[in-house]
Amino acid sequence: MVTLQAKNLTLEDVQTFFGFQEQFDGSFGDLLSLQPLTEFEQRELTQIRDDFRHYVTSGKVSEGQVKFLVIAPLMKLAGFYKSPLAISLEEDIAEIEITDLDTTIKGRMDILAVKKALSKAEAAFWVLVIEAKNSEIAALTGLPQLLTYAYKSLENQPTVWGLTTNGVTYQFVYLSQGNPPIYQLLPDLSLINSERSLQLLQVLKAICALIAA
Repeated sequence: MVTLQAKNLTLEDVQTFFGFQEQFDGSFGDLLSLQPLTEFEQRELTQIRDDFRHYVTSGKVSEGQVKFLVIAPLMKLAGFYKSPLAISLEEDIAEIEITDLDTTIKGRMDILAVKKALSKAEAAFWVLVIEAKNSEIAALTGLPQLLTYAYKSLENQPTVWGLTTNGVTYQFVYLSQGNPPIYQLLPDLSLINSERSLQLLQVLKAICALIAA
């Protein structure tokens, strides 16, 4: 039995192991109801952007700094810290066994937002899986890891959202059950660009609001 680390997988590996196929021309409007931001939210977003821009202009921003400076405050502003949601950090995934290829895959996801299970018999509903990179690595580099981690959730729920980011660029991914399972890349967003940063927060809020729908 060969053991592989999810962080070392390529997109081709993931497609081979799990059968993922990409669905093209994704649109946020087809999947989410984006609502206008309040003045308070816009002010807070501007502050997050300005704080992060200061670090970016000074040089490389580490993965840990991306999580602390950007992802954490954005998730709080979008409502992810409120019940019934719960946040997990640096959590090991259950080992994925690919029997036909005599392969086991291990890994550790960066950030996971779930809707808490109502009873021990129920599985927590995965809301958003986030893979973070440092500012000098392209956001899409985290796609193979993201797909691997989110694949496990599709055993218990029909869809799940994913996000891979380097703090500047934000690539949302929408995954759905199927034979084969499907992933859909949405238009990439940016924290540095004022207009696209507004949409970034709108998307995060809309994903969070799905729990209350």
